[in-house]
Amino acid sequence: MDTSKMYELPRLPYGYGDLAPYISEEQLRIHHTKHHQAYVNGANAIIERFDKARKDGVDLDMKATLKELSFQLGGHELHSTFWQNLAPAGNGGGGQPTGMLRDAMMREYGSFERFRKEFTQAAVSVEGSGWAVLTYCEVSHRIGVMQVEKHNVNFPVGSPLLMALDVWEHAYYLDYKNDRAKFVEAFWNIVNWDIVDKMFAQLLESRKPVLVRA
Repeated sequence: MDTSKMYELPRLPYGYGDLAPYISEEQLRIHHTKHHQAYVNGANAIIERFDKARKDGVDLDMKATLKELSFQLGGHELHSTFWQNLAPAGNGGGGQPTGMLRDAMMREYGSFERFRKEFTQAAVSVEGSGWAVLTYCEVSHRIGVMQVEKHNVNFPVGSPLLMALDVWEHAYYLDYKNDRAKFVEAFWNIVNWDIVDKMFAQLLESRKPVLVRA
């Protein structure tokens, strides 16, 4: 097996204690090294299962296996985005977006405050465990807020991630107990808008049509 093609837990772009008091060191360490690592391990285990089944010429329950793979990979990708769109408060975290993202937000929502309200409502009202995400629709060319249940339910095809907020209880239970709304409110102090804006700008640049000259 080519282990270079396996999934890996990404390193955080900050220390475990750097997001305090909004996310404590203990909460962040457990979330990253235990919960996210579990999704990485789960995805890799399924890849190994496929490799072994193909080598041995045996059949798998494709419906169950692919459903599980979707869940584990969704958890890995969403968490990877979540870590990137956070930064220590006052040192990259907090404030409001700038650049192309701000312009798109003004067109879509009219104000940052309206966007924040809709995103907050989406995060607080996710049924069970899930996510609130900011996406870009490649059909309508509009940014939008979406809810994702679990890691892989309700996410629209063709809408790349720009920002994600984990509202599974494992994201906040040590710091906020069962008070999801308080955690969501704290989130706004540590959003790394520079990174989100760069992701948006890079996405738009990559989607520019290529002119072919005769």
